[in-house]
Amino acid sequence: MRPLRIIVIGGGAAGFFGAIAAARANSLAEIILLEAGGQLLSKVRVSGGGRCNVTYACFDPKVLTQNYPRGSKALIGAFTKFQAQDTVTWFNKHGVQLKTEADGRMFPTTDNSETIVDCLMETAKYVGIRICTGTPVVSVNKLSKGFEVVLKSGDTLEADRLLVATGSNPVGYKIAQSFGHNIESPVPSLFTFNVRDESLRELAGVSVNPVKLRLTVPGNNQLEQTGALLITHWGVSGPAVLKLSAWGARVLHSSKYQANLSVNWLPQFTQEELRQKLLAVKDEVPRRAILLHRGVDIPHRLWQYMATRAGVESAETRWAELSKKQLNLLIQELTQGQFPVNGKGVFKDEFVTCGGVQLKEVNFKTMESKLVPGLHFAGEVLDIDGVTGGFNFQSAWTTGYLAGSAIANEN
Repeated sequence: MRPLRIIVIGGGAAGFFGAIAAARANSLAEIILLEAGGQLLSKVRVSGGGRCNVTYACFDPKVLTQNYPRGSKALIGAFTKFQAQDTVTWFNKHGVQLKTEADGRMFPTTDNSETIVDCLMETAKYVGIRICTGTPVVSVNKLSKGFEVVLKSGDTLEADRLLVATGSNPVGYKIAQSFGHNIESPVPSLFTFNVRDESLRELAGVSVNPVKLRLTVPGNNQLEQTGALLITHWGVSGPAVLKLSAWGARVLHSSKYQANLSVNWLPQFTQEELRQKLLAVKDEVPRRAILLHRGVDIPHRLWQYMATRAGVESAETRWAELSKKQLNLLIQELTQGQFPVNGKGVFKDEFVTCGGVQLKEVNFKTMESKLVPGLHFAGEVLDIDGVTGGFNFQSAWTTGYLAGSAIANEN
């Protein structure tokens, strides 16, 4: 009698973690990992600017789930089995120390994603997983017992159990649909906003933290987010923008990425507090030039941009000459500056989608399909996505671990 054969489709974070968990749960099982491309763990390599944002330092499952625009309810139970603290412990046991940055993101102490790649590759090799790169899967057929995996080469492989961890690759959705699963249509998540304002774009590199953002999408959908904002050569980016893009992924897609962004550059002040602050500056330094003497603590170039938008066009205009109308406009610019969003950019080399296999069709204790016994899912092929900060990797580690631990069970 041959050993249990498990095929994992997808050589990313979820696929590797699932394969390793399966090997650990059943040392006799034969585990084959198939990767379509030539490179394994490609998103792990580029994450966090090549440093790999492994997870986020939040160790309360319920609080952790609040960072997932899609999948939060389903993940509550999953995170009680394997959460961020378990990820830290797992990598620690495998020789990789993680550190926490000021914003809560966790990285390997080496600041090098290859540390994570090497750890996963070496562990997979140690537990005896057979890894096949350049091996695209085109379809899967159900057999009376198990599955037949059809490769692009024309070859076929048989498996008793199957773990689909294909990320946002359409082949994963195609396999799921062939077994009767419904797919929430994939659309981009985690992206920057294009703003066609040349004067703003000239401030590329300027960042402000915190700002309060309000995004209004046609149809009167409003979303808010507070955090850091970065001005770029094409518009705006930074954690606050990326979080807005994740929560608004579907409505923004529907509006063809046309929306209005309202920015409060100084959320720590009410409008009246800001008015009194600016009037005090006017009284204290009436002979100073407005464009050269900031009235509030924001980057100097941004202050000049705001004052110009409020009608202070001359570098000679002094604080004493600031009209009531200009003061009102300046307060408006500082607390609710309006920027039309005309399209989306991309977020570095990472590409996250929302959409995927409907979660109600998957058992989140085992990540097994409720429609097809022996078929499991993990990672981004599911309709789960998190905001930026290590949350997408955490859902990959969690769902991979649960799927791998369950799939190797001989019963």
